[in-house]
Amino acid sequence: MQIQDLPYPDPGVPDARSGPRFLWWLFRNQLGGQVRSLAWGLVHFLSVSALPFCVGYAVQAVVDRSGTRLALAGGLLALACAGNAIGDTFLHRAAITNWITAAARVQQLLARKAATLGSALTRRVAAGEVVAVSTGDVEKIGWFVEAVSRFTAAALTIVFVCVGLAVYQPSLGVVVAVGLPVLALAVLPLLPRATRRADFQREKAGRATELASDTVAGLRVLRGIGGEELFLDRYRSASQEVRHAAVRSARMWSLISAIQVLLPGLLLIAVVWHGVGLAREGRISVGELVTVYSSVMVMTYPLRHFEEIAMAYSFSRPSARRAARVLSLERATSEAGTLAGAAPSGDLYDPATGLLAPTGRLTAVVCGDPDAAGLLAERLGGHPSSAEEDPSVLLGGVPLDELPLSAARTAVLVQDKDPVLLSGTLRELLDVPASGDVDAREALTAAQCEDVLAALVQGSLGAADPLDARITERGRSLSGGQRQRLALARSLFTDPEVLVLDEPTSAVDSHTEARIAAGVRELRAGRTTVVFTSSPLLLDRADRVVLVHEGEVVAVGVHRDLVHKEPRYRAVVTRETEPEPEELPELQELDELEEIEETA
Repeated sequence: MQIQDLPYPDPGVPDARSGPRFLWWLFRNQLGGQVRSLAWGLVHFLSVSALPFCVGYAVQAVVDRSGTRLALAGGLLALACAGNAIGDTFLHRAAITNWITAAARVQQLLARKAATLGSALTRRVAAGEVVAVSTGDVEKIGWFVEAVSRFTAAALTIVFVCVGLAVYQPSLGVVVAVGLPVLALAVLPLLPRATRRADFQREKAGRATELASDTVAGLRVLRGIGGEELFLDRYRSASQEVRHAAVRSARMWSLISAIQVLLPGLLLIAVVWHGVGLAREGRISVGELVTVYSSVMVMTYPLRHFEEIAMAYSFSRPSARRAARVLSLERATSEAGTLAGAAPSGDLYDPATGLLAPTGRLTAVVCGDPDAAGLLAERLGGHPSSAEEDPSVLLGGVPLDELPLSAARTAVLVQDKDPVLLSGTLRELLDVPASGDVDAREALTAAQCEDVLAALVQGSLGAADPLDARITERGRSLSGGQRQRLALARSLFTDPEVLVLDEPTSAVDSHTEARIAAGVRELRAGRTTVVFTSSPLLLDRADRVVLVHEGEVVAVGVHRDLVHKEPRYRAVVTRETEPEPEELPELQELDELEEIEETA
């Protein structure tokens, strides 16, 4: 896989049982790139390791006044330098490729998981954690996956050099062969503490990211209630905790780096001291002493990769654990589904609550608990919280859970109460899969977006056509009602077989809401529409109103009848408190009197 071939046609099915298993799965899935990186790493490190032998051979040739051997040493030195340059160049290319492709694979997996779970993702995992995984964590994961092959090449090089020195000059080679493994393993006792500190730092950083994400998302509300300073103080405190944790982690890694510098220096002193004594006794030549000395100097370079792989694993392990946690989340049923064929049509029915939305009609659902309404709306879209707790929603008698995810979403579109507007032009916002039966202008008109279009055009220089006007990130330049109406227009333009709207006009004034109710009813004529709302203006336009209380349908009718006959319905719609049992007979008498007056 090359960088220009990204994204992957299929990123695969990850092993998300744990962080280390996920890292190993990533390594195995780019084995070809790892082998190339290992091969070029060996060329690079072995070429670097050959330089001391060439230099020692050249020094000994000068001492022996041998021009032939000096010329040969020069040729070997040039060959080693060429191998060093070529190996380093292609090692860097292979390493960067492995890094980017591993990170890209993780990002694709996260994007696919987000598309599969939809809004259920942020209810099961904090939004800040999802942001942290999809940004900084993917880089750390890619770093470790890439560093494994370079570390392996460095470790093999050290083994080859130790064996070569032991054969070349046993007296000094044995000292180096014993000393280099000790240097490589000397930092192992410090790694658990360094890993714990790195994990603690990542935990604090993740918490700060979540707090920042929540603060930015609710900044408009915080300003309205004067609470932005409180949350900013909390973020300052969280960021200071991150700073302190980072300093403590950096101290430990600085100690590890210092040991990696100190111990090779001590080994070098030991080699020179012992080598000078051997040279005085005539047991080794000057060239051999220079070779061994230079080898110890050069070996500090591959030894640094032991520190890097330890650091990469320490930082990538919590990142991989978070990524595996997100990727282990599953839809209640298989993404592929068990049924094939075109998406079904017909009545939408939820056996768990008894909610029925007849085909081709506008059904309004009143639910006193907003959270319960959101969960029910999600269930109607084929996203139950648990397959074991409740039976699947049926569309035309076919369980949505048994349909492929793409077919289920084609048949039923759910717009939650907080829809997201991506940055870009309005034309790009409406560039979504649609039936083609509804024009974009018709959808915008039905959603009463005239003032929104005017505001977008005014804020976009050179946008003569409103569809070319730009929308800022998440539509932050628009009011809550304007964002709601644009999202509603996008849903109407899609024109699905079944459209489920969760509080689509909660941030809209009553006059605009009345026009939206009329526009939605007209545009969705002949299509199944379910609206979760407690607005009398929308309820009065519905063909059928359903009251859901404590997870069950308790009343069905039209708005005007339910207001008079159902106290629980009246309490939700008119924001009245639910009457006490002793007040119910009096209310029933009032209802009967009103019916007599209407009849008269």
